[in-house]
Amino acid sequence: MDNTQIFAMADRLKALQEEKKSLEANAKALGAEIVDLDNQLSDAMTEAELDRFSRSGCTFYLKSRLFASPAAGCKEEMMQALKDHGFGTLVVETVNGNTLASFLKEQREATGEDIPAWLEGIVNTYDKVSVGIRKS
Repeated sequence: MDNTQIFAMADRLKALQEEKKSLEANAKALGAEIVDLDNQLSDAMTEAELDRFSRSGCTFYLKSRLFASPAAGCKEEMMQALKDHGFGTLVVETVNGNTLASFLKEQREATGEDIPAWLEGIVNTYDKVSVGIRKS
């Protein structure tokens, strides 16, 4: 493969990344507008005591969804309370994938082994090679 082809691929990669960045910015702006308009419409429907209506072949309706999270600084206490009251199956212990990868990278640098022997066969790893781009 000659340099002309490599440069063409590099130019295309840069253009695609810039287009993606632009689309993501547009999607973020649209998302904010959607949230704002959703709030306005749900308030207007509530005020009009209208729980549903049809327009342009679609049914618009009010829906409610509960969100919950532990109070600030109370995650461990909440998990213990759930366990103490027979709801321990709700508590899930996890390890963040990026955190695990950082740990394994540190271990690789410290020991020279890809994976510590005690994790061999229970952790999968792979290295991904990609092209970085920065302004010159």
